[in-house]
Amino acid sequence: MHDQTSHSPDFDELDRIAPNKAGRRNLLFALIGNINYSWSNNESTFIYILQHLMQTDELTATLVFGTLNTTRARLELIERLADAKLKDVALKKKLRRILRIFNESTRLRNEFSHATFKQNQQGEITHTHSMRIQRKNGQIQLGEIKAVDDARITQMGNAIEKLVKLNREIWAFLPELQQAMTHTTETEEGQRSTHLQPS
Repeated sequence: MHDQTSHSPDFDELDRIAPNKAGRRNLLFALIGNINYSWSNNESTFIYILQHLMQTDELTATLVFGTLNTTRARLELIERLADAKLKDVALKKKLRRILRIFNESTRLRNEFSHATFKQNQQGEITHTHSMRIQRKNGQIQLGEIKAVDDARITQMGNAIEKLVKLNREIWAFLPELQQAMTHTTETEEGQRSTHLQPS
């Protein structure tokens, strides 16, 4: 039988050797912070996408956005509003691309924001352990363990670059969306006005 008892780390030893490993650890912490910073900046721009799709003011859009307390719910509302109200096919494709890239970055952001970190005896962070419960081959497992190696560091850097580019893309998209929604409203109002003309 395997001893599965959790053993407390040797904190005194880890504190002693930590300064020698600070460079790599600080790089990892900086990347995690940058991913969260860039991700949050992008998520907040969805308030304005929601505002234009709802054709309302910023306060109302913010209230709706904040009331939906998960990112998934917010994005689902945006997708449904776009399907229902956005007539411009090209813009709808742009929006879907924006949401896809953001969702890809969300998975990586969540990995590092909600994982625990494993260290070796030298105090180096070697792995992340996801706290997400999942079932594999009929067995309950506590998440996935992934190595924090050079490839993972590169992946994080690439994700940050994508988020920075995505932020600029969203800001360029917003006036296009506003114009398209305004045009749709004017067209619908014109059609209603025509129907109301006396025969």
